Amino acid sequence: MVNYNIDLTGKTVLVTGAAGFIGSNLAKKLLKEVKDIRVVGIDNMNDYYDVRIKEERLKELEQFENFIMVKGNIADKALIDDTFARYPFHVVVNLAAQAGVRYSITNPGAYIESNLVGFYNVLEACRHSLELVKEQKSDAASDNYQGVEHLVYASSSSVYGSNKKVPYSTDDQVDNPVSLYAATKKSNELMAHAYSKLYNIPSTGLRFFTVYGPAGRPDMAYFGFTNKLCAGQKIQIFNYGHCKRDFTFVDDIVEGVVRVMQHAPEKQTGEDGLPIPPYKVYNIGNNSPENLLDFVTILQEELVRAKVLPEDYDFEAHKELVPMQPGDVPITYADTTPLEQDFGFKPATPLRMGLRAFAEWYADYYRANV
Repeated sequence: MVNYNIDLTGKTVLVTGAAGFIGSNLAKKLLKEVKDIRVVGIDNMNDYYDVRIKEERLKELEQFENFIMVKGNIADKALIDDTFARYPFHVVVNLAAQAGVRYSITNPGAYIESNLVGFYNVLEACRHSLELVKEQKSDAASDNYQGVEHLVYASSSSVYGSNKKVPYSTDDQVDNPVSLYAATKKSNELMAHAYSKLYNIPSTGLRFFTVYGPAGRPDMAYFGFTNKLCAGQKIQIFNYGHCKRDFTFVDDIVEGVVRVMQHAPEKQTGEDGLPIPPYKVYNIGNNSPENLLDFVTILQEELVRAKVLPEDYDFEAHKELVPMQPGDVPITYADTTPLEQDFGFKPATPLRMGLRAFAEWYADYYRANV
């Protein structure tokens, strides 16, 4: 077990993608549970999926007096520089990204802008926060402010690409991405490593595995399936149902992020007198892949239970088995051993419990927003 070397109490934390699925849940947990914390959120509120869901998440966050929202794009360098100049960030959590594997095939520019240019801007701002403190030229600098102490950023299980070895380990080579989205996430890890080496910025990358839950992303399979079933449309199950996914409930993801935030990789000097990169990467997954057909069966049962669908719904008539899609992989499976060893934590929410929470939220949300 590592020792926590960052106390979040009274600190100022930046969460990019704060109106997003993981970002909003993370910000809410921090504001509820950490004394005197100040959370600054950035989000461009784009319309990749239904903006109303983002606005609903944001409405919850704006009830906290210690939450500050900055609307804008992390690819806007002036916005990032101005935000860092205004606030003495102790920890930065970069969750802003253009998500989605299939969308990256038809809209590659959105991924270059957000996932590469945007992440570069965040890295540069972290670097300058440390340099300004060192030079004692920062208005935000004080006796106890030492610049950004830890950068935590979202990577993805998609970096494993067509890796045949399971479970996926962070020691595996990940040089064969099968989508541009995956390539940008691997690039984030390489960029963070370079900045950790060159500028001694402690950074931790988190490879998330198929995150789901209430108020999630409508482009994810479980949400899209639900929308289609409610509309009486057929759902397509790829690879003829022979896909497995390591579905991870959003609360487990957020718990992992909060724990990781509190331990920055230690700064050390190598024999050459240069920094050994204070850099780590972890998987956060359920460590229990589920067959897609079993997943759909549980989802259907929970949608009936929540009265989203009628008890006599004919599921077989609304199900179609189709070939694998470009950019997809047959299985995702996280080796979470390092996370367990270092933080004493492993995601463990059963799939049925997580899908039940989603189905109940879906019933309430769409009943109220018809």
